[in-house]
Amino acid sequence: MASLDAALIDDISSRFIRRRLVALALPALVLAYLVYAALSFDVAGLAARARLDNAAILLSDFWNYKTHVTRNNRSGALTVAVEGEAKGTYPAGKLPDWVTVQGAVTTIDLGRGHIVTYDDAGARYVVPGYGTIDIRPEGDRLALTAPEPLPDWLSVSDTRISVKTDAGRFNYTRSKVETFRYQPGWELFFFTLDSPFHDRSWGELAALALWGDRVDSARPNILAMLHDVWTNKMWRHADVAWAIFETMLMAFLGSFGAALVALPLGFLAASNMMPLRALRFALRRVFDFIRGVDGLIWTIILSRAFGPGPMTGALAILITDTGSFGKLFSEALENIDEKQVEGVRSTGAGALLRARFGVIPQVTPVLLSQVLYYLESNTRSATVIGAIVGGGIGLMLTQAIITQKDWEEVAYYMVLIVLMVMLMDTISGWLRRRLIRG
Repeated sequence: MASLDAALIDDISSRFIRRRLVALALPALVLAYLVYAALSFDVAGLAARARLDNAAILLSDFWNYKTHVTRNNRSGALTVAVEGEAKGTYPAGKLPDWVTVQGAVTTIDLGRGHIVTYDDAGARYVVPGYGTIDIRPEGDRLALTAPEPLPDWLSVSDTRISVKTDAGRFNYTRSKVETFRYQPGWELFFFTLDSPFHDRSWGELAALALWGDRVDSARPNILAMLHDVWTNKMWRHADVAWAIFETMLMAFLGSFGAALVALPLGFLAASNMMPLRALRFALRRVFDFIRGVDGLIWTIILSRAFGPGPMTGALAILITDTGSFGKLFSEALENIDEKQVEGVRSTGAGALLRARFGVIPQVTPVLLSQVLYYLESNTRSATVIGAIVGGGIGLMLTQAIITQKDWEEVAYYMVLIVLMVMLMDTISGWLRRRLIRG
């Protein structure tokens, strides 16, 4: 008896030790994998190469805009433009109040005592707390006069001198001199410089809309305002609205088209609906293949076959979701309550009537929930797909990123994408509650 108790104690002890070792081994394996991943992806080198100053500039560009004040050193022509675009160029005789022109001398007040001056001899930049940076062209090189030692925010070469301060940026080359002033907000978001409503306060706009004299005799002021906003050449609100519609259309057509295709296939792949095992096996493998290939891969293949366009994106979503819906629908059908089907069968109903009145009512809530969830997800996916097939808001977002300067537009498109996803989430939730409850 004592030997049996000792053997039992040894067995319990050995099991406890094994479990203890397993419990310690799992965290050790996870830690070893994390260390391996950190070494493989060179996390330390990535951290060393990180440029937090560039990240700060990028974030500030999301909610700031810059105005370029440029003088051509060969012709002497002066140009003031928002974001440096021709569509945002100030017309002759109309300049911002911080730019003053007197003959050949241009004075730019960047605020907080930062003053930039262009003249026939060159340019000067007065930096409070440092001094005056004076630049004069001499032959094939640029001559700089500035207090020593030169700070790190002043970059100097024989052909280019750059200054970066908190108030703005300044570049001088042989061909031109350019000053950038950063200001908060999204300038020209509603009215461009050529609009008669530009540079008016909200009170003045309200007065014009309600009782002011017509700016355009052909239409009321409120309609003229809406027209100028809708046709804004800088922010392209009309094009953005159409792009949002295309993105939502891609998601809608792809999601519901896949649901319509997958529903009959789900019946054929369900074991309690299709007695032919070989057919069920073949369909399930087709579902695995379709959803095993990522939607972006299908997008690239289809864009090569059918060309770019939003319908190509919708077709890519349809193909990908058909595999997912086929698997989900067949599993939902296999889990129905057979008693309801038998009740319909007892009335003498055929296979179609049994499916209509005994099966569909049971699985409808599950199928609707799955389709509406995929619709929300595909709204996000359609943004990326649109960037590949050339349609929707994804294309406009990619174009803005490629320029490497229109970051305020990138922020605008990102906000619209988030709002679009939130809208689709709200609509799909409302539909889910109404349809499933009904």
